[in-house]
Amino acid sequence: MLKKGFDVDKYLRIQSEEILNRSKRFKKLYLEIGGKLCYDFHASRVLPGYDPNTKIKLLRELRNYSEIVVCASAKDIESSKMGGDFGLTYEAMTLKLINDLRDFGLDVSAVVINRFSDEKKALKLKRYLENIGIRVYLQKEIEGYPADIDKIVSEEGYGQNPYIETNKPIVIVTGAGPGSGKMSFCLSQLYFDHIKGNESGFAKFETFPVWDLPLEHPVNIAYEAATADIGDVNMVDPFHLQESGITAINYNRDIESFPILKKILGRIGQQVYKSPTEMGVSKTKQGIIDDEVVRWAAKQEIIRRYFRHKKENLLGIVGKEVVDRIEKLMQKLGIDEKYREVVKYARQAALEAEKEEDKGNKGFYCGSAIQIGNKIITGKNSELLHSESACIIKALKYLANIPADIHLLPESMINNIRTLKQKISALAVASSTNPFVLECINKIPLLKSCEMHTTHLPTKGDEVGLRDLGINLTTDAELTPKIYLRG
Repeated sequence: MLKKGFDVDKYLRIQSEEILNRSKRFKKLYLEIGGKLCYDFHASRVLPGYDPNTKIKLLRELRNYSEIVVCASAKDIESSKMGGDFGLTYEAMTLKLINDLRDFGLDVSAVVINRFSDEKKALKLKRYLENIGIRVYLQKEIEGYPADIDKIVSEEGYGQNPYIETNKPIVIVTGAGPGSGKMSFCLSQLYFDHIKGNESGFAKFETFPVWDLPLEHPVNIAYEAATADIGDVNMVDPFHLQESGITAINYNRDIESFPILKKILGRIGQQVYKSPTEMGVSKTKQGIIDDEVVRWAAKQEIIRRYFRHKKENLLGIVGKEVVDRIEKLMQKLGIDEKYREVVKYARQAALEAEKEEDKGNKGFYCGSAIQIGNKIITGKNSELLHSESACIIKALKYLANIPADIHLLPESMINNIRTLKQKISALAVASSTNPFVLECINKIPLLKSCEMHTTHLPTKGDEVGLRDLGINLTTDAELTPKIYLRG
Protein backbone atom coordinates (compact mmCIF):
# COMPACT_ATOMS: atom_id res chain seq x y z
CA MET A 1 0.00 0.00 0.00
CA LEU A 2 1.29 3.46 -0.95
CA LYS A 3 2.36 5.59 1.96
CA LYS A 4 0.09 8.51 2.83
CA GLY A 5 1.32 11.90 1.66
CA PHE A 6 -1.77 14.05 2.20
CA ASP A 7 -3.86 14.71 5.33
CA VAL A 8 -7.37 15.25 4.00
CA ASP A 9 -8.91 16.12 7.40
CA LYS A 10 -6.36 18.89 7.99
CA TYR A 11 -6.94 20.20 4.48
CA LEU A 12 -10.73 20.20 4.84
CA ARG A 13 -10.53 22.14 8.08
CA ILE A 14 -8.26 24.84 6.66
CA GLN A 15 -9.96 25.08 3.24
CA SER A 16 -13.51 25.36 4.62
CA GLU A 17 -12.38 28.03 7.07
CA GLU A 18 -10.77 29.97 4.21
CA ILE A 19 -13.97 29.80 2.13
CA LEU A 20 -16.12 31.02 5.01
CA ASN A 21 -13.70 33.88 5.69
CA ARG A 22 -13.80 34.89 2.02
CA SER A 23 -17.59 34.82 1.98
CA LYS A 24 -17.73 37.28 4.91
CA ARG A 25 -16.32 39.96 2.61
CA PHE A 26 -19.48 39.97 0.48
CA LYS A 27 -23.23 39.78 0.80
CA LYS A 28 -23.10 36.77 -1.54
CA LEU A 29 -20.07 34.84 -2.83
CA TYR A 30 -20.10 33.05 -6.17
CA LEU A 31 -17.44 30.35 -5.80
CA GLU A 32 -16.32 28.74 -9.04
CA ILE A 33 -14.92 25.24 -8.47
CA GLY A 34 -12.31 24.14 -10.99
CA GLY A 35 -11.52 20.53 -11.80
CA LYS A 36 -13.78 17.61 -10.93
CA LEU A 37 -16.22 18.09 -8.07
CA CYS A 38 -16.96 14.39 -7.62
CA TYR A 39 -14.57 11.49 -8.08
CA ASP A 40 -11.42 13.57 -8.56
CA PHE A 41 -9.14 10.62 -9.25
CA HIS A 42 -6.34 12.83 -10.55
CA ALA A 43 -6.05 14.50 -7.15
CA SER A 44 -6.22 11.18 -5.30
CA ARG A 45 -3.47 9.72 -7.49
CA VAL A 46 -1.18 12.74 -7.18
CA LEU A 47 -1.83 13.30 -3.46
CA PRO A 48 -1.94 9.85 -1.78
CA GLY A 49 -4.41 10.17 1.08
CA TYR A 50 -6.69 12.59 -0.79
CA ASP A 51 -10.20 11.17 -1.00
CA PRO A 52 -11.61 11.43 -4.58
CA ASN A 53 -14.70 13.02 -3.02
CA THR A 54 -12.90 15.49 -0.76
CA LYS A 55 -14.70 18.44 -2.37
CA ILE A 56 -18.02 16.73 -1.71
CA LYS A 57 -17.09 16.35 1.96
CA LEU A 58 -16.28 20.05 2.05
CA LEU A 59 -19.61 21.00 0.45
CA ARG A 60 -21.47 18.86 2.96
CA GLU A 61 -19.73 20.76 5.75
CA LEU A 62 -20.82 24.04 4.09
CA ARG A 63 -24.34 22.93 3.12
CA ASN A 64 -26.03 25.29 5.60
CA TYR A 65 -24.32 28.23 3.92
CA SER A 66 -24.30 27.20 0.26
CA GLU A 67 -26.25 26.01 -2.75
CA ILE A 68 -25.06 24.54 -6.05
CA VAL A 69 -25.45 25.72 -9.65
CA VAL A 70 -24.26 23.40 -12.44
CA CYS A 71 -23.09 24.93 -15.74
CA ALA A 72 -22.91 23.18 -19.10
CA SER A 73 -21.89 24.18 -22.62
CA ALA A 74 -24.55 23.85 -25.30
CA LYS A 75 -21.78 23.41 -27.90
CA ASP A 76 -20.26 20.44 -26.04
CA ILE A 77 -23.69 18.88 -25.47
CA GLU A 78 -24.46 19.15 -29.18
CA SER A 79 -21.10 17.70 -30.28
CA SER A 80 -21.34 14.75 -27.85
CA LYS A 81 -17.87 15.59 -26.56
CA MET A 82 -16.35 12.69 -24.63
CA GLY A 83 -14.92 12.87 -21.10
CA GLY A 84 -11.88 11.11 -19.66
CA ASP A 85 -12.17 8.92 -16.56
CA PHE A 86 -15.62 7.47 -17.26
CA GLY A 87 -15.72 7.45 -21.06
CA LEU A 88 -19.06 9.31 -21.12
CA THR A 89 -20.44 12.00 -23.40
CA TYR A 90 -20.52 15.55 -22.04
CA GLU A 91 -24.31 15.37 -21.62
CA ALA A 92 -24.05 12.08 -19.72
CA MET A 93 -21.28 13.54 -17.55
CA THR A 94 -23.51 16.49 -16.67
CA LEU A 95 -26.35 14.17 -15.67
CA LYS A 96 -23.94 11.97 -13.74
CA LEU A 97 -22.67 15.02 -11.84
CA ILE A 98 -26.22 15.98 -10.85
CA ASN A 99 -27.05 12.40 -9.83
CA ASP A 100 -23.81 12.04 -7.87
CA LEU A 101 -24.54 15.24 -5.96
CA ARG A 102 -28.01 13.97 -5.13
CA ASP A 103 -26.58 10.63 -3.99
CA PHE A 104 -24.33 12.55 -1.61
CA GLY A 105 -27.34 14.42 -0.23
CA LEU A 106 -26.59 17.67 -2.06
CA ASP A 107 -29.33 19.30 -4.16
CA VAL A 108 -28.68 21.25 -7.35
CA SER A 109 -30.37 24.64 -7.17
CA ALA A 110 -30.26 25.24 -10.94
CA VAL A 111 -28.59 24.27 -14.21
CA VAL A 112 -27.33 26.96 -16.60
CA ILE A 113 -26.72 25.98 -20.24
CA ASN A 114 -24.24 28.48 -21.67
CA ARG A 115 -23.24 29.41 -25.23
CA PHE A 116 -26.75 28.49 -26.35
CA SER A 117 -27.90 29.05 -29.94
CA ASP A 118 -30.89 26.77 -30.43
CA GLU A 119 -28.99 23.47 -30.06
CA LYS A 120 -31.55 20.62 -30.13
CA LYS A 121 -29.71 18.37 -27.68
CA ALA A 122 -29.45 21.23 -25.19
CA LEU A 123 -33.20 21.84 -25.42
CA LYS A 124 -33.86 18.14 -24.94
CA LEU A 125 -31.66 18.13 -21.83
CA LYS A 126 -33.47 21.23 -20.55
CA ARG A 127 -36.87 19.56 -20.91
CA TYR A 128 -35.68 16.42 -19.14
CA LEU A 129 -34.16 18.31 -16.19
CA GLU A 130 -37.27 20.46 -15.81
CA ASN A 131 -39.41 17.31 -15.82
CA ILE A 132 -37.47 16.01 -12.80
CA GLY A 133 -37.86 19.29 -10.96
CA ILE A 134 -34.61 21.17 -11.68
CA ARG A 135 -34.64 24.81 -12.78
CA VAL A 136 -32.85 25.29 -16.12
CA TYR A 137 -31.73 28.56 -17.69
CA LEU A 138 -30.32 29.29 -21.15
CA GLN A 139 -27.59 31.90 -21.66
CA LYS A 140 -26.69 32.88 -25.19
CA GLU A 141 -23.13 33.55 -26.25
CA ILE A 142 -22.34 37.27 -26.13
CA GLU A 143 -20.95 38.53 -29.42
CA GLY A 144 -17.45 39.91 -28.90
CA TYR A 145 -16.92 38.05 -25.61
CA PRO A 146 -14.59 38.59 -23.79
CA ALA A 147 -12.83 41.50 -25.55
CA ASP A 148 -15.73 43.92 -26.11
CA ILE A 149 -16.12 45.02 -22.48
CA ASP A 150 -18.47 47.91 -23.28
CA LYS A 151 -20.95 45.50 -24.83
CA ILE A 152 -20.41 42.71 -22.29
CA VAL A 153 -21.15 44.91 -19.28
CA SER A 154 -24.36 46.37 -20.68
CA GLU A 155 -27.99 45.54 -21.31
CA GLU A 156 -26.95 44.00 -24.65
CA GLY A 157 -24.45 41.72 -22.91
CA TYR A 158 -24.96 40.36 -19.41
CA GLY A 159 -28.22 42.29 -19.32
CA GLN A 160 -29.78 39.85 -21.81
CA ASN A 161 -29.07 36.87 -19.59
CA PRO A 162 -31.63 35.49 -17.15
CA TYR A 163 -30.97 36.27 -13.50
CA ILE A 164 -30.94 33.17 -11.29
CA GLU A 165 -32.40 33.70 -7.83
CA THR A 166 -30.34 32.08 -5.06
CA ASN A 167 -30.99 31.97 -1.32
CA LYS A 168 -27.70 31.05 0.40
CA PRO A 169 -24.70 33.34 1.02
CA ILE A 170 -22.38 31.03 -0.97
CA VAL A 171 -23.25 29.85 -4.48
CA ILE A 172 -21.08 26.93 -5.58
CA VAL A 173 -20.65 27.02 -9.36
CA THR A 174 -19.45 23.83 -11.02
CA GLY A 175 -19.59 21.93 -14.30
CA ALA A 176 -18.81 18.56 -15.82
CA GLY A 177 -15.72 19.80 -17.66
CA PRO A 178 -13.72 22.83 -18.83
CA GLY A 179 -15.42 25.43 -21.01
CA SER A 180 -18.80 25.03 -19.31
CA GLY A 181 -19.21 28.81 -18.82
CA LYS A 182 -18.84 28.86 -15.04
CA MET A 183 -17.06 32.21 -14.92
CA SER A 184 -19.41 33.78 -17.46
CA PHE A 185 -22.38 32.79 -15.30
CA CYS A 186 -20.73 34.19 -12.16
CA LEU A 187 -19.93 37.54 -13.82
CA SER A 188 -23.47 37.78 -15.20
CA GLN A 189 -24.85 37.30 -11.67
CA LEU A 190 -22.43 39.93 -10.31
CA TYR A 191 -23.66 42.35 -12.97
CA PHE A 192 -27.30 41.98 -11.90
CA ASP A 193 -26.46 42.05 -8.18
CA HIS A 194 -24.53 45.29 -8.71
CA ILE A 195 -27.54 46.88 -10.45
CA LYS A 196 -29.76 45.74 -7.58
CA GLY A 197 -27.35 47.22 -5.03
CA ASN A 198 -26.44 43.81 -3.61
CA GLU A 199 -22.65 43.81 -3.69
CA SER A 200 -21.66 40.20 -4.25
CA GLY A 201 -18.23 38.73 -4.87
CA PHE A 202 -16.43 36.13 -6.91
CA ALA A 203 -13.65 33.64 -6.08
CA LYS A 204 -12.13 30.50 -7.59
CA PHE A 205 -11.61 27.23 -5.73
CA GLU A 206 -8.73 25.43 -7.45
CA THR A 207 -6.84 22.36 -6.28
CA PHE A 208 -4.18 22.63 -8.99
CA PRO A 209 -1.77 24.11 -9.79
CA VAL A 210 -0.68 24.56 -6.18
CA TRP A 211 0.16 28.26 -6.03
CA ASP A 212 2.64 28.01 -3.14
CA LEU A 213 4.63 25.03 -4.49
CA PRO A 214 7.56 25.67 -6.87
CA LEU A 215 6.82 25.98 -10.58
CA GLU A 216 8.67 22.74 -11.40
CA HIS A 217 7.40 20.71 -8.46
CA PRO A 218 6.14 17.35 -9.83
CA VAL A 219 2.63 18.02 -8.45
CA ASN A 220 2.37 21.17 -10.58
CA ILE A 221 3.92 19.50 -13.61
CA ALA A 222 1.36 16.68 -13.21
CA TYR A 223 -1.35 19.33 -13.63
CA GLU A 224 0.22 20.37 -16.95
CA ALA A 225 0.24 16.72 -18.02
CA ALA A 226 -3.42 16.36 -17.04
CA THR A 227 -4.36 19.36 -19.20
CA ALA A 228 -1.95 18.71 -22.07
CA ASP A 229 -4.86 18.21 -24.47
CA ILE A 230 -6.16 21.75 -23.82
CA GLY A 231 -2.69 23.32 -23.63
CA ASP A 232 -2.59 24.65 -20.07
CA VAL A 233 0.87 25.81 -18.98
CA ASN A 234 1.93 26.72 -15.44
CA MET A 235 3.47 30.16 -15.00
CA VAL A 236 4.65 32.50 -12.28
CA ASP A 237 1.81 34.95 -11.69
CA PRO A 238 3.39 38.29 -12.74
CA PHE A 239 0.56 40.35 -11.19
CA HIS A 240 0.99 38.70 -7.79
CA LEU A 241 4.77 39.04 -7.92
CA GLN A 242 4.51 42.73 -8.77
CA GLU A 243 1.94 43.53 -6.09
CA SER A 244 3.28 41.44 -3.21
CA GLY A 245 6.80 40.39 -4.12
CA ILE A 246 5.69 36.76 -3.56
CA THR A 247 6.22 34.09 -6.22
CA ALA A 248 2.93 32.31 -6.88
CA ILE A 249 2.08 29.70 -9.50
CA ASN A 250 -0.97 29.93 -11.71
CA TYR A 251 -1.78 28.78 -15.22
CA ASN A 252 -1.69 30.60 -18.53
CA ARG A 253 -5.44 30.97 -19.15
CA ASP A 254 -6.09 32.66 -15.81
CA ILE A 255 -3.06 34.92 -16.16
CA GLU A 256 -3.79 35.86 -19.78
CA SER A 257 -7.45 36.63 -19.10
CA PHE A 258 -6.90 38.51 -15.83
CA PRO A 259 -6.49 42.04 -17.32
CA ILE A 260 -9.83 41.73 -19.11
CA LEU A 261 -11.45 40.06 -16.11
CA LYS A 262 -10.19 42.83 -13.83
CA LYS A 263 -11.73 45.49 -16.12
CA ILE A 264 -15.07 43.65 -16.18
CA LEU A 265 -15.05 43.29 -12.40
CA GLY A 266 -14.20 46.98 -12.07
CA ARG A 267 -17.22 47.90 -14.20
CA ILE A 268 -19.50 45.98 -11.85
CA GLY A 269 -18.05 47.33 -8.62
CA GLN A 270 -15.46 44.61 -8.01
CA GLN A 271 -11.97 45.97 -7.42
CA VAL A 272 -10.88 43.68 -4.61
CA TYR A 273 -8.32 41.50 -6.43
CA LYS A 274 -4.94 42.52 -7.76
CA SER A 275 -3.92 39.13 -9.17
CA PRO A 276 -5.52 35.86 -10.31
CA THR A 277 -3.77 34.09 -7.41
CA GLU A 278 -5.37 36.46 -4.91
CA MET A 279 -8.73 35.62 -6.46
CA GLY A 280 -8.21 31.94 -5.67
CA VAL A 281 -9.08 30.03 -2.52
CA SER A 282 -6.58 27.18 -2.32
CA LYS A 283 -4.94 25.55 0.70
CA THR A 284 -3.77 22.36 -1.04
CA LYS A 285 -0.18 22.70 0.16
CA GLN A 286 -1.32 22.74 3.79
CA GLY A 287 -2.62 19.19 3.36
CA ILE A 288 0.71 17.77 2.15
CA ILE A 289 2.42 15.90 4.99
CA ASP A 290 5.08 13.97 3.03
CA ASP A 291 6.61 15.82 0.09
CA GLU A 292 8.63 12.83 -1.16
CA VAL A 293 5.54 10.64 -1.36
CA VAL A 294 3.58 13.18 -3.41
CA ARG A 295 6.60 13.84 -5.66
CA TRP A 296 6.79 10.12 -6.49
CA ALA A 297 3.03 9.85 -7.00
CA ALA A 298 2.98 12.92 -9.26
CA LYS A 299 5.73 11.49 -11.46
CA GLN A 300 3.74 8.27 -11.79
CA GLU A 301 0.67 10.26 -12.84
CA ILE A 302 2.64 12.10 -15.52
CA ILE A 303 3.72 8.78 -17.03
CA ARG A 304 0.14 7.48 -16.85
CA ARG A 305 -0.99 10.57 -18.77
CA TYR A 306 1.75 9.96 -21.34
CA PHE A 307 0.50 6.43 -22.02
CA ARG A 308 -3.13 7.56 -22.07
CA HIS A 309 -2.51 10.24 -24.70
CA LYS A 310 -0.25 7.90 -26.65
CA LYS A 311 -3.23 5.55 -26.92
CA GLU A 312 -5.59 8.41 -27.80
CA ASN A 313 -3.16 9.58 -30.50
CA LEU A 314 -3.17 6.06 -31.97
CA LEU A 315 -6.98 6.11 -32.03
CA GLY A 316 -7.03 9.58 -33.63
CA ILE A 317 -8.53 11.33 -30.61
CA VAL A 318 -5.62 13.74 -29.95
CA GLY A 319 -2.73 14.97 -32.06
CA LYS A 320 0.91 13.94 -31.71
CA GLU A 321 1.71 17.37 -30.22
CA VAL A 322 -0.13 16.36 -27.02
CA VAL A 323 2.15 13.33 -26.58
CA ASP A 324 5.19 15.48 -27.37
CA ARG A 325 4.12 17.98 -24.73
CA ILE A 326 4.07 15.33 -22.00
CA GLU A 327 7.38 13.85 -23.18
CA LYS A 328 8.96 17.27 -22.62
CA LEU A 329 7.50 17.40 -19.10
CA MET A 330 8.98 13.97 -18.38
CA GLN A 331 12.36 15.12 -19.67
CA LYS A 332 12.16 18.15 -17.40
CA LEU A 333 11.88 15.79 -14.40
CA GLY A 334 14.47 13.36 -15.72
CA ILE A 335 12.06 10.41 -15.97
CA ASP A 336 10.93 8.13 -18.77
CA GLU A 337 8.28 5.43 -19.20
CA LYS A 338 10.47 2.84 -17.43
CA TYR A 339 10.12 4.86 -14.20
CA ARG A 340 6.76 3.08 -14.05
CA GLU A 341 7.93 -0.37 -12.94
CA VAL A 342 5.06 -2.44 -14.29
CA VAL A 343 5.95 -1.36 -17.84
CA LYS A 344 9.14 -3.40 -18.17
CA TYR A 345 7.54 -6.45 -16.55
CA ALA A 346 4.57 -6.38 -18.94
CA ARG A 347 6.91 -6.12 -21.91
CA GLN A 348 8.99 -9.00 -20.57
CA ALA A 349 5.83 -11.11 -20.28
CA ALA A 350 5.04 -10.33 -23.93
CA LEU A 351 8.52 -11.49 -24.93
CA GLU A 352 7.95 -14.74 -23.03
CA ALA A 353 4.67 -15.20 -24.90
CA GLU A 354 6.54 -14.71 -28.18
CA LYS A 355 8.97 -17.49 -27.23
CA GLU A 356 5.97 -19.83 -27.01
CA GLU A 357 5.24 -19.43 -30.72
CA ASP A 358 5.67 -23.16 -31.26
CA LYS A 359 2.81 -23.80 -28.80
CA GLY A 360 0.13 -22.33 -31.03
CA ASN A 361 0.53 -18.75 -29.92
CA LYS A 362 1.85 -17.42 -33.22
CA GLY A 363 1.36 -13.71 -33.93
CA PHE A 364 -0.29 -12.92 -30.61
CA TYR A 365 2.31 -11.80 -28.10
CA CYS A 366 0.74 -9.82 -25.27
CA GLY A 367 1.84 -9.22 -21.70
CA SER A 368 0.40 -7.57 -18.59
CA ALA A 369 1.80 -6.75 -15.16
CA ILE A 370 0.22 -5.54 -11.92
CA GLN A 371 1.99 -4.23 -8.82
CA ILE A 372 0.71 -5.23 -5.37
CA GLY A 373 2.86 -3.63 -2.71
CA ASN A 374 6.44 -4.55 -3.63
CA LYS A 375 5.33 -7.60 -5.61
CA ILE A 376 4.86 -7.46 -9.39
CA ILE A 377 2.77 -10.20 -10.98
CA THR A 378 2.66 -10.81 -14.72
CA GLY A 379 0.32 -12.51 -17.14
CA LYS A 380 0.60 -13.44 -20.80
CA ASN A 381 -2.00 -14.38 -23.36
CA SER A 382 -2.96 -17.97 -24.00
CA GLU A 383 -5.62 -19.86 -25.92
CA LEU A 384 -7.93 -19.44 -22.90
CA LEU A 385 -7.16 -16.02 -21.43
CA HIS A 386 -6.17 -12.54 -22.49
CA SER A 387 -3.02 -11.46 -20.67
CA GLU A 388 -4.86 -9.00 -18.39
CA SER A 389 -7.32 -11.69 -17.28
CA ALA A 390 -4.46 -14.08 -16.59
CA CYS A 391 -2.68 -11.35 -14.64
CA ILE A 392 -5.70 -10.51 -12.47
CA ILE A 393 -6.43 -14.17 -11.69
CA LYS A 394 -2.78 -14.73 -10.70
CA ALA A 395 -2.90 -11.60 -8.54
CA LEU A 396 -6.01 -12.82 -6.72
CA LYS A 397 -4.38 -16.21 -6.13
CA TYR A 398 -1.32 -14.45 -4.74
CA LEU A 399 -3.42 -12.32 -2.37
CA ALA A 400 -5.43 -15.38 -1.25
CA ASN A 401 -2.27 -17.52 -0.93
CA ILE A 402 -3.65 -20.13 -3.34
CA PRO A 403 -1.19 -22.30 -5.35
CA ALA A 404 -0.84 -21.35 -9.01
CA ASP A 405 -1.78 -24.82 -10.28
CA ILE A 406 -5.27 -24.72 -8.75
CA HIS A 407 -7.89 -23.75 -11.35
CA LEU A 408 -10.62 -21.35 -10.25
CA LEU A 409 -12.89 -21.82 -13.27
CA PRO A 410 -13.34 -24.87 -15.53
CA GLU A 411 -11.95 -24.55 -19.06
CA SER A 412 -15.39 -25.07 -20.59
CA MET A 413 -16.71 -22.01 -18.73
CA ILE A 414 -13.72 -19.83 -19.67
CA ASN A 415 -14.25 -20.64 -23.34
CA ASN A 416 -17.73 -19.09 -23.17
CA ILE A 417 -16.65 -15.91 -21.35
CA ARG A 418 -15.49 -12.96 -23.44
CA THR A 419 -14.45 -10.19 -21.04
CA LEU A 420 -12.66 -9.69 -17.75
CA LYS A 421 -15.84 -8.29 -16.21
CA GLN A 422 -17.69 -11.49 -17.09
CA LYS A 423 -14.88 -13.58 -15.64
CA ILE A 424 -15.13 -11.72 -12.33
CA SER A 425 -18.90 -12.31 -12.35
CA ALA A 426 -18.29 -16.00 -13.03
CA LEU A 427 -15.92 -16.16 -10.07
CA ALA A 428 -18.63 -14.68 -7.87
CA VAL A 429 -21.05 -17.41 -8.98
CA ALA A 430 -18.46 -20.17 -8.51
CA SER A 431 -17.57 -18.93 -5.01
CA SER A 432 -20.68 -20.60 -3.59
CA THR A 433 -19.26 -24.06 -4.33
CA ASN A 434 -15.48 -23.52 -4.36
CA PRO A 435 -13.82 -22.21 -1.16
CA PHE A 436 -10.67 -21.23 -3.08
CA VAL A 437 -12.73 -18.99 -5.37
CA LEU A 438 -14.45 -17.40 -2.35
CA GLU A 439 -11.05 -16.51 -0.88
CA CYS A 440 -10.11 -14.83 -4.17
CA ILE A 441 -13.40 -12.92 -4.36
CA ASN A 442 -12.79 -11.55 -0.86
CA LYS A 443 -9.43 -10.18 -2.02
CA ILE A 444 -10.81 -8.20 -4.98
CA PRO A 445 -11.03 -4.89 -3.01
CA LEU A 446 -7.24 -5.07 -2.48
CA LEU A 447 -6.74 -4.53 -6.22
CA LYS A 448 -8.10 -0.99 -5.99
CA SER A 449 -5.50 1.68 -6.84
CA CYS A 450 -2.95 -0.94 -7.91
CA GLU A 451 -0.77 -0.06 -10.91
CA MET A 452 -1.12 -2.16 -14.06
CA HIS A 453 0.30 -2.09 -17.59
CA THR A 454 -0.51 -4.03 -20.75
CA THR A 455 1.48 -4.15 -23.96
CA HIS A 456 -1.58 -4.28 -26.18
CA LEU A 457 -4.79 -2.30 -26.57
CA PRO A 458 -7.32 -4.04 -24.30
CA THR A 459 -10.77 -4.87 -25.54
CA LYS A 460 -13.43 -2.45 -24.41
CA GLY A 461 -14.93 -5.10 -22.12
CA ASP A 462 -11.60 -5.82 -20.44
CA GLU A 463 -10.87 -2.10 -20.01
CA VAL A 464 -14.27 -1.56 -18.36
CA GLY A 465 -13.63 -4.50 -16.05
CA LEU A 466 -10.25 -3.11 -14.94
CA ARG A 467 -11.77 0.34 -14.41
CA ASP A 468 -14.53 -1.18 -12.27
CA LEU A 469 -11.84 -2.79 -10.11
CA GLY A 470 -10.29 0.64 -9.54
CA ILE A 471 -6.97 -0.33 -11.14
CA ASN A 472 -4.70 2.37 -12.60
CA LEU A 473 -4.19 0.98 -16.09
CA THR A 474 -1.74 2.08 -18.76
CA THR A 475 -1.03 0.45 -22.10
CA ASP A 476 1.51 0.48 -24.93
CA ALA A 477 -1.63 0.27 -27.10
CA GLU A 478 -0.12 -2.14 -29.61
CA LEU A 479 -2.82 -3.17 -32.06
CA THR A 480 -3.33 -6.92 -32.21
CA PRO A 481 -5.93 -8.07 -34.77
CA LYS A 482 -6.87 -11.11 -32.70
CA ILE A 483 -7.85 -8.79 -29.84
CA TYR A 484 -10.59 -7.36 -32.01
CA LEU A 485 -11.65 -10.76 -33.35
CA ARG A 486 -11.95 -12.06 -29.80
CA GLY A 487 -13.20 -8.84 -28.17
